[in-house]
Amino acid sequence: MLYSKDIGWKSVGSEEKKEIFQFCEGYKKFLDLAKTEREFVEEAVKLAEEKGFKNADTLDAFGVGDKIYYVNRNKNIVLAVIGKEDITNGANFIVSHIDSPRLDLKQRPLYEDSEYALMKTHYYGGIKKYHWAAIPLSMHGVVVLKSGQTVKIKIGEDENDPVFTIPDLLPHLDRNVQRERKAGEVLKGEELNILVGSIPSSIKDEKVKELFKYAVLEKLNEIYGIDEEDFISAELELVPAYKAKDIGIDRGIIGGYGHDDRVCSYTSLIALLELVDTPEKTVVCYLADKEEIGSTGSTGLESRYLEYFMSDIIYKIKGDGYNDYLLRKCLWNSKALSSDVNVGFDPIFKSVHDPQNAAKLGYGIVLTKYTGSGGKYTSNDADAEYVAELRKVFDENGIKWQTGMLGKVDEGGGGTVAKYLAHFGILTIDAGPALLSMHSPFELVSKFDVYETYKAYKIFYRA
Repeated sequence: MLYSKDIGWKSVGSEEKKEIFQFCEGYKKFLDLAKTEREFVEEAVKLAEEKGFKNADTLDAFGVGDKIYYVNRNKNIVLAVIGKEDITNGANFIVSHIDSPRLDLKQRPLYEDSEYALMKTHYYGGIKKYHWAAIPLSMHGVVVLKSGQTVKIKIGEDENDPVFTIPDLLPHLDRNVQRERKAGEVLKGEELNILVGSIPSSIKDEKVKELFKYAVLEKLNEIYGIDEEDFISAELELVPAYKAKDIGIDRGIIGGYGHDDRVCSYTSLIALLELVDTPEKTVVCYLADKEEIGSTGSTGLESRYLEYFMSDIIYKIKGDGYNDYLLRKCLWNSKALSSDVNVGFDPIFKSVHDPQNAAKLGYGIVLTKYTGSGGKYTSNDADAEYVAELRKVFDENGIKWQTGMLGKVDEGGGGTVAKYLAHFGILTIDAGPALLSMHSPFELVSKFDVYETYKAYKIFYRA
């Protein structure tokens, strides 16, 4: 009659623990390789092609069992396996996002001040700005030249690379400048400027007044062939330079940058790539961009890309029999996991949680019925029937799962991509692991939850 959950580690034997730890080693390596959405797509394409997936744009028709992928502007990737059932019966979607909070360079970032060269940034997504000062940062991204040539940039990840940092004020001198500021302004947005140079150029030209800035431009031109104007057509991101690491004497937790939401993206990707048998329904792994800033733009879930690639799938299955009604029917009959993380119960800041409804690390994948703040604003609020269906599927397959909310009712809240899927009538619920230190440069996730999430996604693809 009563309902209770227990920590998942208690039911794990020695062999399964080895499996969990081994799987998480692969996740940690991927996390270090794919710190931006572009890098995630690039690595995902490599893994997909190794498993026999083909670029959908190169194929004129799809048949049962075909493995395909779509790439949208190098910042989305969609992978699908065509199932046995008629596509209008719906598909099983797992939708994650591959962007994470970070700092982006402004379009005209480089300047000189007090014999230093610095670059201006603009934060992307919800961050505590003071987290980003006085830590090593690496620079990732692309610069597109006027010629159309794309130059890839990655500085700070190799052992011999320099890194960047935002200088912070020492506690001896912060009394009148920082100490009385509110937490959100300990470091202000316009103070998030990275140090990029401290040696002046040796050029002998009276027209060049800013020798420290010029020295940086000389080096960038020498290595990458770019000049100052090229920053205008660049996408350059600053992310933590450190690698994912095990946390604790028992190594049960992974600390790293970008668990939100690459822990869901990676597990949903691997779960799809490891499908052996042709599924009954067509299955789709949709890895999206821009969730952290509202799912906007042509690579976010608010765009019509979902309709685009699904209409392409249906057309290449049905041929001349395609019509818009088939697309609408397919989507309305589909089911989805909006695979995003939730917050784990924090032992230091207990007051923000409702303990009875808070997710915990080590208790498995979290089903989140709604993530919005008071009044359930911006939430999908999954149907009771769909929640019951997932409970049954997970229980029958031995998946450890729990429920969770994003804090107390009036404490805060957050958003996911769920509502953009539900817009098409797709049955949707949020499902992913719980994190500590979410949206920080070093988030924490339980290895048990990573593996259980991967297992849950494999089951859902076959459901």
